[in-house]
Amino acid sequence: MGASQTRSEHKYQDLADKTGFSLEQITNLHKRFQQLSGNEDTLSRQNLDNIPALANNPIRNQIIEAFFDKRNQHQDEVGSFNEIGFEQFLMVMSHFRPPTLKTTEEEKEALRKEKLRFLFNMHDTDNDGTITLVEYRKVVEELLSKSGAIEQETAKAIADAAMLEVASTNVPDMAPDDFYEGITFEHFEQILKGLEMESRMHIRFLDVDTTTMRCGKSTS
Repeated sequence: MGASQTRSEHKYQDLADKTGFSLEQITNLHKRFQQLSGNEDTLSRQNLDNIPALANNPIRNQIIEAFFDKRNQHQDEVGSFNEIGFEQFLMVMSHFRPPTLKTTEEEKEALRKEKLRFLFNMHDTDNDGTITLVEYRKVVEELLSKSGAIEQETAKAIADAAMLEVASTNVPDMAPDDFYEGITFEHFEQILKGLEMESRMHIRFLDVDTTTMRCGKSTS
């Protein structure tokens, strides 16, 4: 048992080095992973789809797909997994890790860019490096459709107007007949410039408070 525990601690230390989580945080997240997967070694889309708190989330599909998107594994890979193991789960969760008091300004900037890239990937569904009007429309329509008071054509018009505003901001010298291909990551960074998100990008639907990485419902 001692040898087994040592191997587990060594593996967790390796994961801690990769993700920045403490050993205690990794232990808490492993418990939640086991709950979600039914004590299996891998997690499927169906496991996440069964989470009650996600049922009415307008971007549920994007959230679920983010866990299986290879771009979110801190590696230069594209495509998606059919199922993910605990390490892949942990790598995705690391995008929600807030800075600590010891985090340097350089590390904070890297953390911010990492979070922005994660959000960008959620909307760049075809992985072409651009959030196109079609992709943007889909997000806006899904967000507004839950209200029940806005028809699809209205939601489409809102998305088109918002994209036109983005285009005029990012490409101010664009001619009326020019075609705006979409939001690049650089444009995305500019749109969200000044928005403090290093400590605000949280995930609650897993019953994990990502400000502490403790399982269970948050009291806040």
